[in-house]
Amino acid sequence: MTRSGQAPDILSPDFARDPYATYRVLRDDYPLLWHEGTGSYLLSRHQDVQRAVREPVFSSDNYIWQAEPVHGRTILQMSGREHVVHRALVVPAFRGNSLRDRFMPMIERNARELVDGFRQTGSADLVHDFATHFPVNVIVEMLGLDKREHDRFHAWYSTFVAFAANLSRDPEVAAAGLRAHDELAAYLIPIIQERRAHPGDDLLSTLCEAEVDGTRMTDEEVKAFCSLLLTAGGETTDKAIGGMFRNLLARPEQFAAVRADRDLIPMALAETLRFTPPVHMIMRTPTEDVAIAGGTIPAGSVVTALLASANRDDRRFADPDTFDVFRTDLSATTAFSAAADHLSFALGRHFCVGALLARAEVEVGANLLLDALPELEPRDVELPPEQGVFTRGPAALPVRFTPTAP
Repeated sequence: MTRSGQAPDILSPDFARDPYATYRVLRDDYPLLWHEGTGSYLLSRHQDVQRAVREPVFSSDNYIWQAEPVHGRTILQMSGREHVVHRALVVPAFRGNSLRDRFMPMIERNARELVDGFRQTGSADLVHDFATHFPVNVIVEMLGLDKREHDRFHAWYSTFVAFAANLSRDPEVAAAGLRAHDELAAYLIPIIQERRAHPGDDLLSTLCEAEVDGTRMTDEEVKAFCSLLLTAGGETTDKAIGGMFRNLLARPEQFAAVRADRDLIPMALAETLRFTPPVHMIMRTPTEDVAIAGGTIPAGSVVTALLASANRDDRRFADPDTFDVFRTDLSATTAFSAAADHLSFALGRHFCVGALLARAEVEVGANLLLDALPELEPRDVELPPEQGVFTRGPAALPVRFTPTAP
């Protein structure tokens, strides 16, 4: 194991500009690295990151300080029967008939409303005008909340993401997260209490009434899950949409192939999740000493599992620094399940609850954008770069196209 003074720094400006070059160095030369700046052990190779997100010895106790202060106690940090029961309470709403019959029309309507707002103009910013709003609008409507409050919801989830990504422990970022927690709680708890008394057909009412083995979620637990859903569902889907279109627009031949054959959209999304994932790293805490990557991580330590590095590991993927919707070592069939080849949704017991919702949103949004915006192409010669460290994606994506009527 190597200490961080001899290795690239994941908090440096160079890393922020191009993390993928740093990941390559870490995988090749420092597969297990103690990093002083984050107070954690870095894992960067696919096989090691896969262990960290799958094996029970790597607990999610890190969320006690990384997420609980702003969300409350959520399924992220639960284990054993508590985790099984709470996951069973929420998972049915995000798959099967519930997703198809209850929420797909809602997803399609929200996508169309946004696209109709700019399709006649001939130009747009796909991040600012579409991706940033779309998943938040969907989640807010799913919960039966007021979409006119979009700016407040977006501000809250952005603050929560910044709190989780606060690797340097900036006190101002932490304080802003705690304020946002109090504001969201003051907004949601009265609504939750009202839905318990007068349930509707929205997701919030479903969560209030859900019961498994005699267990129901408390008001605080419902609020915590909604807070987590807003944050994780908004940030990751936003960046997945922006990232997928950026990857395709940078490669006209692949973009043309996807436009001509929409069955390639799931693969384009799966490859985006591998090549430029919205979430670059997650943390874990081993409950006992773990021998891994040529060294030992002590029990109780913080582990930073570099998902984005694992997804570019040439020990697992051929030509990993190339975006290719036709690659054969990544399956679109399993890409949104716990059997995924990429690690962007994690694996095992904490595999992302909303993976199928994210897939549905991206596929619906992509199809509608491709239908409504003929001759879609980048507005500028150079596409805007990705931004971010903990989460990452394009902050803007200006495009032009042939105007069409709604």
